[in-house]
Amino acid sequence: MSTPDDKDSPAEQPEGGDDKAVKDRWWVDFGGKDNVKAAPVVAPVAAPPVGQKFYRAAQGFEQEAARARLTDLNQKLLVEANPDLGHWGYVQLVDRPLPSKEAEQIRSAVDLPGYARGAFIDSGRSVRLLVTGTPVGERVLELALTREPSFDCWVQGEWVKEELFKDRKRALRAFKDYIAQYLSPEAIRAWEADRAGV
Repeated sequence: MSTPDDKDSPAEQPEGGDDKAVKDRWWVDFGGKDNVKAAPVVAPVAAPPVGQKFYRAAQGFEQEAARARLTDLNQKLLVEANPDLGHWGYVQLVDRPLPSKEAEQIRSAVDLPGYARGAFIDSGRSVRLLVTGTPVGERVLELALTREPSFDCWVQGEWVKEELFKDRKRALRAFKDYIAQYLSPEAIRAWEADRAGV
């Protein structure tokens, strides 16, 4: 005859009963070394390229909040650079900036029209180009010249365009076209007419 204590013992439970289902769950501890399953061995993962550190650090952020923070940061950088129309401003974020010859090649590849102003954000081996018009920050175009260059565009705080490029040369060529597409007076008039349903 079994005692109530024996009845609660996992070994005495009938097969197929609810207690067997509980016994097989990894999160239930029955107190014996034989019942503990070894954790799987996870192979070490190689460190990602430097340009992906931000992505890894930002995992888990709510995407809209992250975009809002980036928009705010871009506005602050544009104010700090304080560029005139048709010219580049400059913000250095690291102790060892990009070599001046390379920086000048990038700036000259994107000849700013008279309706645009740009901020050259120097982070050493990676560079961000921010271009806006008047009023400053209403439309912001960003070209990140990293290992995998990317383009983003915001209109009145709304993220409207993203594109990735295979290399820096293609990115710079496309960026010039995007400046005209999003910042030229003709493009802005067409966009406003479209929004108004005219």
